[in-house]
Amino acid sequence: MRIAAADKSLGTGPDEAEHWPVPRRQAWFAFVMAFLLMAFDFMDRQIVVAMFPALKAEWGLSDKQLASLTAVVSITVAVLAFPIALLADRWSRVKSIAVMASVWSLATIACGLSQNYGQFLAARAVIGIGEAGYGAAGGALLTSMFPAVRRATVIGGFLAAASVGAVAGVALGGVLTARWGWQAAFGVVGIPGLVLAIAFLLVRDYRTVPLTDPEARRLGLRGVLRGLLGPRTALVAYAGGALQLLTVSSVYVWLPSYLNRTYGLPTDKAGPMTALVLILGSVGIVLWGYVADRMGDGRPQRKPMVAAVCLVVAALLLSSAFGVMQPGVLQFAVIVAGGFMMTAASGVLPSLAIDVIHPGLRATAGAMVAVVQNLFGLALGPVIAGMLSDAFSLPIALTIMPVFCLASAAVLMAGSRFYAAELNAARTLAATTMQSD
Repeated sequence: MRIAAADKSLGTGPDEAEHWPVPRRQAWFAFVMAFLLMAFDFMDRQIVVAMFPALKAEWGLSDKQLASLTAVVSITVAVLAFPIALLADRWSRVKSIAVMASVWSLATIACGLSQNYGQFLAARAVIGIGEAGYGAAGGALLTSMFPAVRRATVIGGFLAAASVGAVAGVALGGVLTARWGWQAAFGVVGIPGLVLAIAFLLVRDYRTVPLTDPEARRLGLRGVLRGLLGPRTALVAYAGGALQLLTVSSVYVWLPSYLNRTYGLPTDKAGPMTALVLILGSVGIVLWGYVADRMGDGRPQRKPMVAAVCLVVAALLLSSAFGVMQPGVLQFAVIVAGGFMMTAASGVLPSLAIDVIHPGLRATAGAMVAVVQNLFGLALGPVIAGMLSDAFSLPIALTIMPVFCLASAAVLMAGSRFYAAELNAARTLAATTMQSD
């Protein structure tokens, strides 16, 4: 049976919504493989932040230059995410993912061979080229295999792998840098990624969904753009995700340096402490995605509202911790609590976009989320915080950055007003498109 055509879980009835488009074993195998690759994706991306103190000392880099090592990945992801995801939508999700994973793994290994800042920055940019369409293609693949009412939970679980990988990267990066130097860490995380890239070819793909409207007319470029930019809920997902990640990326990138400078901790101690914040963040992605799914079952407008409330709490906790409290056990506990709350929208927002987008554009919709989030969230967040740190201090920078969680919450609350209507319209379109195929 055609997997895409089986996506009648988009229907309005509760039984249809619980329908599994593919056998559960097949769906969960795909989830495990996608989860593992996402973990290595962010392990390769985030391992460098634990090396900041060593790189700063070895090459005499400013905080802005250090932040650029993370920003360049996000920029290349943003530039290429849309075309690569569109290719994945029209060609093959599985094959595209295997190629992308191979590219970013090889680039990670190349980082360890860099002899200067310029070479290192170039290798980091290639990591972004490989990672550009992965999240979108992986999310599209998984949403084709699981019931519609589980989408925020499944996408949340998938994206939680990013935090798991970031945790492992920061922890390994700190320990390996302290013991054998920063170069050794890149081979440790790069080689397994190549193995997983090849193994991913065992995952079953779904057949490409035709790009047609309800009258079975094929969509052109304008139709694709209308499908991606027309639903207001999709615009909420794009903007809300970027605003949230300005805070998340700043905390994840700069917390090891904050602990090093403020607590006087070496890299092998600051890395594992940061890893704890990332672990709680990954738990938060899954937990709050599940809560949003359950709260939104029957009353869809509650789905974005759950994430909005969590972001408000996160902003209050983090700004209080960095701006008011003194370094110590209590302050770090509040930072951990804020880290648990600040990721609440990470699984919800992509699922909102996928919910209201044409079924033939799921990977592309995920790419639009990735473009905006990477360019205006992941790339800008650490740089803004780095510039504030150079101008004032790192504690002041980390006190200011959580305000973007409040802005994201405001966007989500506004989006809750029209999400339900656009969700129903998308379900009707999907059912019509599948029937006409």
